[in-house]
Amino acid sequence: MAKRSGPPPIIYIIIFLALLGLGYWFFLRKPADQPANISSTGQPTVAPPPPPDAEIFPSPASVPPNTQIQIDGSTSMVTITENLKQGFSRQFPNARVNTMANGTNNGIKAVLNGEADLAGISRSLTPQEENQGLKALPIASDQIAIVVGINNPYQGGLTDTQVYNIFTGQITNWSEVGGPNATIQVINRPPVSGTHQAFQEMVLQGRTFGTTPNITTLPRDETTGMLRQLGTDGIGYATFTQVVNQQTVRTLSIEGVQPGSLSYPYQRQLYYVYKQPASQAVQAILGYATSPSGQQVIFEED
Repeated sequence: MAKRSGPPPIIYIIIFLALLGLGYWFFLRKPADQPANISSTGQPTVAPPPPPDAEIFPSPASVPPNTQIQIDGSTSMVTITENLKQGFSRQFPNARVNTMANGTNNGIKAVLNGEADLAGISRSLTPQEENQGLKALPIASDQIAIVVGINNPYQGGLTDTQVYNIFTGQITNWSEVGGPNATIQVINRPPVSGTHQAFQEMVLQGRTFGTTPNITTLPRDETTGMLRQLGTDGIGYATFTQVVNQQTVRTLSIEGVQPGSLSYPYQRQLYYVYKQPASQAVQAILGYATSPSGQQVIFEED
């Protein structure tokens, strides 16, 4: 009998099975958590599609001399609004855009009182606000991050139920979520904050925040001030854009998912609100904001 040359058949079987396994890994298995359409700064790279009833404003070719536009509203939209201001002013040097960030509710009041042309808001309009002639145009998607101080010894994540129980005052000690025996100091944003209202609706399912002694509600809607108070035992919440590059805080995963991921549970839309009928100045800046060049500007990274 002739002697067989080459490796034994079992080697080919092993190679075939190895190749089959690699094919499964690369082509069939998908990551459990794919990144969302968010840049390294936490900034979304495209605006959400407008609703069917949204007004569509054309991109302006020019604006009247001495055009002035006042924008107020949510601190969550500071980066977007400042980018919009810079881009619009570069394209139309004869226009002047003034910006403030006094919170969602104050921004809405400013528009209703004629003190602002636009308000950036981080929640939907209420029916009562819509009945007063206000109209909202979605401009970006956003995520609300749960944050602790960088030196907080708690290194775990939280479940949605644990977040609910912490901010309603039912969990008051870090040991109840697997951390050290220390009181959880909850730093809450004021009710005027759109992020406060969105968090209450989205995370607390409409229930009010707790009133236990460990929960402190800030008098002003100021993210920087809130972050400074976290220390080693505090917890708070903020728009992801504002904390993603902060060196003094950490974001906590929720249900095993970090903010910046597509499956992160706490997501919302951001809007610009104006009073109908839209003025010529409002039409111009919203037409620019929703144009391809405007979109590129307002979502660019620093």
